[in-house]
Amino acid sequence: MVTGESFRALVEPYRRELHVHCYRMLGSIQDAEDMVQETLMAAWRGFEAYEGRASIRSWLYRIATNRCLNALRDGARRPRTGDRFGTVPPPPTRLAEPTWLQPYPDSLLDGVPDAAPGPEARVERREAISLAFVTAMQSLPPRQRAVLLLRDVLGYRAAEVAQMLDTTQESVTSALKRARAAMPHERPARVRGAEERALAEAFADAMERGDVPGMIALLSDDAWLTMPPAPQQYQGPEVIGQFMRVVVFRGGARRYRLIATAANGQPAFGAYGYDDGESVGRARGVLVLTLDGDRISAITRFDQSAMPYFGLPEKLP
Repeated sequence: MVTGESFRALVEPYRRELHVHCYRMLGSIQDAEDMVQETLMAAWRGFEAYEGRASIRSWLYRIATNRCLNALRDGARRPRTGDRFGTVPPPPTRLAEPTWLQPYPDSLLDGVPDAAPGPEARVERREAISLAFVTAMQSLPPRQRAVLLLRDVLGYRAAEVAQMLDTTQESVTSALKRARAAMPHERPARVRGAEERALAEAFADAMERGDVPGMIALLSDDAWLTMPPAPQQYQGPEVIGQFMRVVVFRGGARRYRLIATAANGQPAFGAYGYDDGESVGRARGVLVLTLDGDRISAITRFDQSAMPYFGLPEKLP
């Protein structure tokens, strides 16, 4: 009979990667943590029924995926869609369906083992945690979401996925085809190392100086500013600049200090706002930059509830 200590030794090596998997499914760090806890509890309770016909890793992924599917079906997670701007924003380029999404700190990825994916994997590890990929995942129906992750990210074969989801190989193949068709096919031309740091630092410098023209000069012509779960989305340097002037800088009444971090394999900053000459900055959220070559193609702003996951304080002198 397995003991608690031996069970923990058996499953602990998979905790981190299960957390990432649940995050991709749910788009939420806290929800991912809850699902991992539920997965390990279910595995402990059902360990006597585990007969070794699949690897421990596959068995845990089966439990975790189905727990996430149950959570999505329950519909308990509702995005907050109220006005969070504190002022009247400019007209948006478009109104999108509200999506609950949180950024994933790169510090949590440090503990994920760099295990080789299965033979059917098609999505690189770096791409699979990117904000664009995780955002697109949230638009897929839950079953398609699960199939795409298990097949294209983790590389399980169709027969294995069918067994995990208690369905047929034909159903898996059909769901995968629809999921692939719905995912974006264009990928940003990623810059690395010094170029990435220089572009992110230039953005931070311009924002801290309140230099809106300097900020928008770093954007691509089709850049997007999004703020999930708020439905308002803004495209293009001119429109984004207008939003920055009116909402972000409050017509010059607010200044910022940015603390560098990293999220979803991308440059990110904790933003602190100082109003009317205040000496203490208040947390205003996390900004994640998507880079495409030598330009910023997207700015995604998350509210201050994401900041504790990055070890960022509520206030900054």
